[in-house]
Amino acid sequence: MVIQIRLNGDDYENDIYPLVKAFYPEEAVKVIRQEADRDIREESLIITVDTVDSYLCVVAEREKRQLYKEEEKVRAAKEQADFLKRKKEIRNHLKRMLYRCLKSLTEKDLPWGTLTGIRPTKIVLEKLEAGEDRKDIYRYMTEEYYCSEGKAELSLTVAERENKLLRDMDYRNGYSIYIGIPFCPSTCLYCSFTSYSIEKYGKMAEAYLEALMKEIRYAGAVLKNKKLTTLYIGGGTPTTLTEEQLERLLSCIDSYLKPSEAMEYTVEAGRPDSITEGKLKLLKAHGVNRISINPQTMQQRTLDLIGRKHTVRQIQEALLLARKTGHENINMDIIIGLPGERKEDVEDTLKEIKILNPESLTVHTLALKRASRLKEERAEYEAVGFYETSKMAGLTADFAEAERYLPYYLYRQKNMSGNLENIGYARRGREGLYNILIMEEKQTIIALGAGAQSKFVFHQENRIERVENVKSLKDYLERIDEMIDRKNRFLSENGHLL
Repeated sequence: MVIQIRLNGDDYENDIYPLVKAFYPEEAVKVIRQEADRDIREESLIITVDTVDSYLCVVAEREKRQLYKEEEKVRAAKEQADFLKRKKEIRNHLKRMLYRCLKSLTEKDLPWGTLTGIRPTKIVLEKLEAGEDRKDIYRYMTEEYYCSEGKAELSLTVAERENKLLRDMDYRNGYSIYIGIPFCPSTCLYCSFTSYSIEKYGKMAEAYLEALMKEIRYAGAVLKNKKLTTLYIGGGTPTTLTEEQLERLLSCIDSYLKPSEAMEYTVEAGRPDSITEGKLKLLKAHGVNRISINPQTMQQRTLDLIGRKHTVRQIQEALLLARKTGHENINMDIIIGLPGERKEDVEDTLKEIKILNPESLTVHTLALKRASRLKEERAEYEAVGFYETSKMAGLTADFAEAERYLPYYLYRQKNMSGNLENIGYARRGREGLYNILIMEEKQTIIALGAGAQSKFVFHQENRIERVENVKSLKDYLERIDEMIDRKNRFLSENGHLL
């Protein structure tokens, strides 16, 4: 079946399309702006959305037969100062109308209701910071956005934890740094990050390191009036670098970024087949106080299917090696909804995680990302259904509670299995502070490396600006001076406002 969305009037496409897609994740969805673009097929479901002035109307029809209609006249903004507020109210009102239509057609509820953005907890956190009552916020999430009771409660629990941690951080007077290493042992089936196979692109690692260290030296000379709060080295897989390359990178960071002053220094060790005892000792010697070892699953057949070139045994050995070398704050990532997996597979993975006993556990829900091989080749793989993924999520939540892990941050992505979320669980005092800062957009983050995106937060103006680096490894090497100049020009014009 083809879903056709006909839009008349004001442009709410960015709100309407994701909501329709959430209800019909497996169907082709097409936006039509003119009658001439209409694709007339008997199997088409046509959803017409009229938003003209203060008139809202949602109609669904198929084979020229009307299936649903709802229309309403809403109060328009009387003054310019009232316009943006009313625009938001009308948008939310329209999304609720559309939600009721889609629910009627599919007989399905979405756990996050009308919310399609990636930061549902940001709404809750802002209300908590404004001193609003918990019960009022809960009611707002369920009535304004149709969030399920479970997700409204989850968003409150996470936001309350974030609020407490942020109060202890003095984030307004600090900044964070992200450093990207775009190399991996292999490219996973679901991956869409800036990542290059070390086997194929390893010869470019030296040149990349030189360019990156040039950018690090620049970063050390800016924002001197602010203190470094967190430092995060991600990727890719940073430990794909050789021990000698890793030593040079960490020494450069020591010299120019003063990581010893930061509250948190994280390195994604990530893939167990990239971890050695020497690399773990280097991380410890240079003051890294949080690492991540990411199995994604403890099912060998799934690891083989998704292109992870390591064994379950290697995951176990990597964590034991990390303990041996003195690492006391370890995160592990898993993904639910991987092709071919069932609830029993996730159960078995969690049993293995329990034995390894990391300090935090991040549970990702599989997202079909546009640039991933899984998106392109999805017909070849057995998909996990909506309700099966929901059961998996329930298993992980129960496991986290039983093992004393508390939810402390969450975010969402497009095309997530089960329309769920990614959620970080941690024992008290072991939360990933960088994760909170970047997800809630609370602090300026200077990002270095290919594909890195710096985010500058202007608290006084309630404004966020982004400055991006090029994604291509080749372009980054050739244009490193331009990448530095982009940041330099932006900070020259705006740095005094940070």
